[in-house]
Amino acid sequence: MDLRRVIAVDWSGAIQGGHRKIWIAEAIDGIVVRLENGRTREAVFDHLITLATNDPHFVVGFDFAFGMPAWFARDRNIPTIADLWRHVGANGESWLASCDRPFWGKPGKHRPADTPDHLRCTDRAVPPIGGSQPKSVFQIGGAGAVGTGSLRGMPGLATLRDAGFSVWPFDPPAWPRVIEIYPRSFTGPVVKSDPRARDVWLATHASPNARLQDGVPGLADHLGIPCFRPDIESLARVSEDAFDAAISAAAMWKYRANLASLVPTTEATLLLEGWIWDPRHPMPIGIATA
Repeated sequence: MDLRRVIAVDWSGAIQGGHRKIWIAEAIDGIVVRLENGRTREAVFDHLITLATNDPHFVVGFDFAFGMPAWFARDRNIPTIADLWRHVGANGESWLASCDRPFWGKPGKHRPADTPDHLRCTDRAVPPIGGSQPKSVFQIGGAGAVGTGSLRGMPGLATLRDAGFSVWPFDPPAWPRVIEIYPRSFTGPVVKSDPRARDVWLATHASPNARLQDGVPGLADHLGIPCFRPDIESLARVSEDAFDAAISAAAMWKYRANLASLVPTTEATLLLEGWIWDPRHPMPIGIATA
């Protein structure tokens, strides 16, 4: 069966206003048909579970870390990713409140120099894009911090798994499927926080009248889907979060054949850390487990 639906969720760990920052984009049969916000974190998971009861044959991507550096779990005698998610669910809020090592980023809390490794294998493997790379899950404050969203997202992965979702790369293939994404890999080095830069990117790549400009293909060529409908394009201009969700859904559609053929890892380290999905930089074999 061909994959007909993909969903990208631009996530947020914010306590206040998170429902405004979380955006869901959906592509069906090559068209980005939905781009919306307004759901809380819990409501997003409930919504996906409801969708799966009607048609489970889809893939959903979240832009938060699905795991932590393997040494963190091993130091705490956490044997599996499911145990790690439960551990995060039980302790994440206290970690966020105290910001004790290995966490850092809040005022006066600098990155500990004696932490074995702040990054996962997959974070290091992503090539720099305009000077940007995935940040440490231990960073819970400051510019670009991903830790807060990750700690408030991982317990939801357990909820989805309990509802029958297959979380890649940990689980055997099944539908629906959940993947970790890094939107910067799909948007390229655009300054997404700048409304004018978003406008230029969308006008060049996504508008119905987009054409080749300076050798840069329009969205239909660049991502392999038809141009965005005008209403979707307008919504994608609203914020960096909406932009990331829309472009991620488009990229997921382009590489839908890869999404449909994903297999789990057998590497002990990756079974605790996860892997950012990007078919151009596939999950390796032979990661050291020490």
